[in-house]
Amino acid sequence: MRGVWFLVFAVLLIAPASAQLRGHGGPVRAVAVSADGKAAISGSFDTSAIRWALDRNAAAQVLRFHESAVNAVVFLKDGRIATGGEDGRIAVWQPDQPVPALTFQGHTAPIVSLAISPDGTTLASASWDRTVRLWPLAGGALRVLEGHTQNVNGVAFAPDGRSLVSAGYDATIRIWPLSGNGEPAVTTVPTALNAAVVASDGEIVAAGADGKLFFLAPNGDLRGSLEAAETPIISLAVSPDGALVAAAGIRGSVAIVDRKPRRIIRTLVGPGLPVWSVAFFPDSRTLLTGGTDRLVRRWNAESGEHVGAVPMGNSDDPLAAYAGDRGADIYRACIACHTLSPDEGNRAGPTLSGIFGRKIATLPGYNFSDALKKLDIIWTPETVAKLFEIGPAAYTPGTKMPEQTIGSADDRKALMDFLARATKK
Repeated sequence: MRGVWFLVFAVLLIAPASAQLRGHGGPVRAVAVSADGKAAISGSFDTSAIRWALDRNAAAQVLRFHESAVNAVVFLKDGRIATGGEDGRIAVWQPDQPVPALTFQGHTAPIVSLAISPDGTTLASASWDRTVRLWPLAGGALRVLEGHTQNVNGVAFAPDGRSLVSAGYDATIRIWPLSGNGEPAVTTVPTALNAAVVASDGEIVAAGADGKLFFLAPNGDLRGSLEAAETPIISLAVSPDGALVAAAGIRGSVAIVDRKPRRIIRTLVGPGLPVWSVAFFPDSRTLLTGGTDRLVRRWNAESGEHVGAVPMGNSDDPLAAYAGDRGADIYRACIACHTLSPDEGNRAGPTLSGIFGRKIATLPGYNFSDALKKLDIIWTPETVAKLFEIGPAAYTPGTKMPEQTIGSADDRKALMDFLARATKK
């Protein structure tokens, strides 16, 4: 009973606020809109998900189950909600129920994408354990799809339900046949992939770590590409009518792309912080975004304007004092997980305050994985630079840190110089 009262109290604390949705205590990692446009669900680094009543722009339910960040959310065909977490677990929720009606476990690393089959019977999950899993919602045998050699970052069903698309950090798109045991069609692109969507006509769109969008035929043939940003694209959505693609990036802007001619028709400009999630309304013209500023924002994708009053100042920007600093610009991708000063505390990852000279996995008050505690690394500008040169998975095996590298030695040096200034106690 105590848990129920806590949830009620948490909901009451979140008051309606124009067309922006405010209530999460950490960056918003995932958003989804219901088929009727009346509700939304958001997942956050604060370990919670929130179901929103969009007619009132207010929280209707706070969902707490996951032990760490909620990275993926989706509405099921029957009105239920599924959430996937950094803890490798999936929860299926009935509206207004304080505990999950159903849970799935099996992934051994964070889940970062969920999709529901067109007939509503199967939930697909993509994970950093390099697998895709298919979960029959009515019970039955789990199917595990293996083949990616790096984190799987995106998953989506084809409109006819006969195949499943996955996108990975190994720079491949894989199209898995769902009948029989046939091998997937594999297409390799020039860069790591962070997300994928499938349009209503079956065309596949994938988001690159180099800022490009890749367009593929339903069979995997590469049709073309478009430079949508100068920095990594980290979230994608395609409008229900298939006309538009929204590509959200690390620098905080969202490119709206006219899909068939493959051209950017406008750019939605926010406060300059990473936009981790994006979703279209059923009208195909209204958009939700979730980002590092902890807000779920509503946009008119045609005009590029916010719907409702949304604060755009940078008073909450922890990097406002470092405007124009190259190292600070590179660090923006880290804001969601790490703070710079001791009074800000830990987020999904430990604070970086005083990092140089500290042994790995020794910061008091943060629950490090056992794998990291066994490593003999002292954090210095040289070791942190090496981490980003070869990637966290290779340098710190067992880490939950997102796989990312910085290819330019000059950029790595700029980041180290910035950290030396900004994290000094």
